[in-house]
Amino acid sequence: MRYALFIPLLVALAAPAFASEGHAAADAEGIWLNPKHTVAVHTDVCAQNRTQSLCGRIVWASTQAQADARDSDVPRLLGTEILEDYRFRGHGTWSGTVFVPDMGRRFTSEIDQLSPTQLKVKGCILGGLLCKSQVWTRIGQVPA
Repeated sequence: MRYALFIPLLVALAAPAFASEGHAAADAEGIWLNPKHTVAVHTDVCAQNRTQSLCGRIVWASTQAQADARDSDVPRLLGTEILEDYRFRGHGTWSGTVFVPDMGRRFTSEIDQLSPTQLKVKGCILGGLLCKSQVWTRIGQVPA
């Protein structure tokens, strides 16, 4: 009988945390252009997961970016998922895995939403000792 009041209290306390996680994923959904303007990525809630994780697929790539990917044994760059299973960590930050097509490798990664129009995407090796980051810009549509 004691638990009859305890369980609804836990549900009520947890609801805002789950709501903010869903809202955070929605804030990062969209089309983002890398700083060299060679790749555009569409981010959205991951289709294969039932949790609120963020994924991203390449929806546009320059001719050079496509050639670089082919040289690294990625035959079809368009449609390639490069942001994999990013989990919201709070305060505009997600952790997941980034696939770098021109290197053909995956790295642990973090995304920080700097503003509504900018994401900082960072990939690291050696447990975070060596990292490289880029600031991606939100765009309204895929480049022509």
